[in-house]
Amino acid sequence: MTRHVALLAYPDCQLLDVSGPWQVFASANALSPQPLYQLTLVADAVGPVATNGGLAIHATHSYHQLNRLLPLDTLLVAGGSGVIQQREIVTVKEALRAVAPQVRRLGSICSGAFLLAAAGLLDGCRVTTHWRHAQQLADEYPALSVEPDALYIESNARYTSAGVTAGIDLALSLVEADHGAALAGRVAHELVVFLHRPGGQSQFSEALRHQQDAGPLRRLLDQLHADPASDHSLERMADVMAVTPRHLTRLFKRHLQVSPGAYLTQLRLEQARLALLNEREQLSLERLAQRWRLGGAEQLRRQFQRYYGVSPSVYRQRFASSHADSLQENLSCG
Repeated sequence: MTRHVALLAYPDCQLLDVSGPWQVFASANALSPQPLYQLTLVADAVGPVATNGGLAIHATHSYHQLNRLLPLDTLLVAGGSGVIQQREIVTVKEALRAVAPQVRRLGSICSGAFLLAAAGLLDGCRVTTHWRHAQQLADEYPALSVEPDALYIESNARYTSAGVTAGIDLALSLVEADHGAALAGRVAHELVVFLHRPGGQSQFSEALRHQQDAGPLRRLLDQLHADPASDHSLERMADVMAVTPRHLTRLFKRHLQVSPGAYLTQLRLEQARLALLNEREQLSLERLAQRWRLGGAEQLRRQFQRYYGVSPSVYRQRFASSHADSLQENLSCG
């Protein structure tokens, strides 16, 4: 049976939110004796759609005619900066509401969740979106239960995913549900991605936190990132800022929503995480904990599990070989 999958695009959508899932389904077709998925790109009108990266994609159907595509197995809404305008358009919300009861799987990639939420199609569901927009989604749509660290979630036949590449994770999970882990694994191998990434969004977003507007903390954060293993006591950090420890704590809470100690621990955990990928050293957890001032091996293990959602041993097993292969591939292609 060929399953009909439609992706909804619009001006200033995120290109990879469309092309990533599309390629997963297309690769499943290519790896199978017969086509498994019929793919359709839908927009407000037939023709080119300019993505927020400037590259245009071509829609073959209009969402005004979504009912003509029924029955639909899966309908996924892309995210992107243009979603803010789309959720104010009555006709697109009406079109989604009209076909939703006849779509087996209705979902979104990244900020596409805002459009489904605006249409009232995620009420009562557990959902996720890009970590940067999770709080806004929760604030604006209190009928949703937003889980900011998940890569993707299925709830009440609604499927939502985190930012950008998480759309690939979601699409792989749908292929696996439809045709088994063997085919989904072959697709993942073909696309050089993981079939199941351990952990959540926090394992990818920590490096971005430093790029947020940290206001007066910028100079201190630069020092912490330059040498996280140094003895950065609360008093010493306060001295760098020429403020009291109590005021420094208030500044961290105000600008980064964490305490100075928690921020430093996250930074050191990030260094330990990167060290786990180094197959040449293969340091023990005890050595890693000592190097990055994270207590002992057991303390490191607990903190790593709490922050990344996976144990250090599982992380090393799943990621280290892939990291080495990637480095070797980059060298061979240079």
